[in-house]
Amino acid sequence: MKGYNAAVDACDSLDWEVVFVPGWGLEKGFWTFVQAALIDMSGLNLRCMTIELGSTISLPPSKTFRLVVGHSTGFLWLLQQRPFLWDCLIAVNGFTRFIADKNFPQGVEEDLLQRMLSHFQQNPNIVVAAFLRRCGIRRPKSVPPHTVPILRQGLFCLRDWDARQAFTTEKAPLLILAGGADLIVPPAMTKACFHHRSDVPIFWQPAGGHLLPLSHPEWLAIRIWRFASLLCAHAHTTRKTVHNI
Repeated sequence: MKGYNAAVDACDSLDWEVVFVPGWGLEKGFWTFVQAALIDMSGLNLRCMTIELGSTISLPPSKTFRLVVGHSTGFLWLLQQRPFLWDCLIAVNGFTRFIADKNFPQGVEEDLLQRMLSHFQQNPNIVVAAFLRRCGIRRPKSVPPHTVPILRQGLFCLRDWDARQAFTTEKAPLLILAGGADLIVPPAMTKACFHHRSDVPIFWQPAGGHLLPLSHPEWLAIRIWRFASLLCAHAHTTRKTVHNI
């Protein structure tokens, strides 16, 4: 406990930011509860921001400690595209490959994505609403017209991308947060995606489905805060050592 308290104190002494990316079919507000819980825990020196999946926004290198959190396809997009720099990376309901092949039988059959793409061309609203219902969101979903091209491209990315090598060679600290009751990314798929890195912890929320930011925001915030605190402590120690040389 003493070591953890020291880590928290170190994090309090550094300015840091958390960049959140939602998954496919989800909006910026998806992270609201997690961000609120995280800010309550961390104080005023934390800045939260959300970037939509597939965004072309360019974030300059940060002078603060930058932690990036990607949900589902958002994590795949971050690994595959590396749209900006980060100091550490967290997956929430994430994966490194979605489609099954002979070396990845835990994935989803490609025919499913092909059907989604075909139906999406005809009626994006129906496809997005069906996906969200499977995730547990029952309310009707109307897709804003300006997001249709991004959503369509997202389906192609799910079909074609493989970021397993990018995950294996990622040099920044990594953390995996997963749901034991996730119907979209089941535990077997999660383990298959991330088993190549024994140094990367997977923390399970046994009752959690595919929408952990909505169902378990405080659990996520605690895990993110603990991870960030330990990394901030390391960064704080490194800065002090460099300064004293």
